[in-house]
Amino acid sequence: LHNNHHAYVSSARFSNRWWELDLGWMYIRILESLHLAKVRRVAPRVHFNPAKTRCDAATLQAVITHRYEVLARFARSMRQTTVDEIRGLRARAIPGLTSATALDATKRWLQADARDLPEHERVVLERAFHASVVLSTIGAMRQDLSALWSRSTRSTALLTRHLEEWCRLAEESGIGALREFSRTLRRYDL
Repeated sequence: LHNNHHAYVSSARFSNRWWELDLGWMYIRILESLHLAKVRRVAPRVHFNPAKTRCDAATLQAVITHRYEVLARFARSMRQTTVDEIRGLRARAIPGLTSATALDATKRWLQADARDLPEHERVVLERAFHASVVLSTIGAMRQDLSALWSRSTRSTALLTRHLEEWCRLAEESGIGALREFSRTLRRYDL
């Protein structure tokens, strides 16, 4: 179990998923039931509002708060599309993209930033971006999304407009996975 103590430093609970076993949390809950301990902080839970169709300040705050979960959801949503695109590039025998390294590089890139990849995988990823409009669009959208919370010094109204614009571009991209992710992103709520 690699817990989320990096994402939610002050949380008493290390596990976030239902299937993860956290013995420390179990002990804390037992002590709490005996009134010998009190839980002060836990990681915030993701809430969705199915009626929302536009981004607002609550959506922005929820996206920034749950940024690691948002990027993980983005990676899961885009995985099949990127795998299909890389397989298509391999079938067309695009130079440098015929090996399994290209597929591995794109899978790792979805999970981590491109700067964290080894040099040879970054080169393969750049070739894939130049050879595929779909991959370059997904790459640009991923960068724009992660840039959203690095600009947190800007006003809430400006960041909300930026998030709404990101969702609009994702829906107009013609990529089904991006469209669905955008609709999910708009439903984030506090």
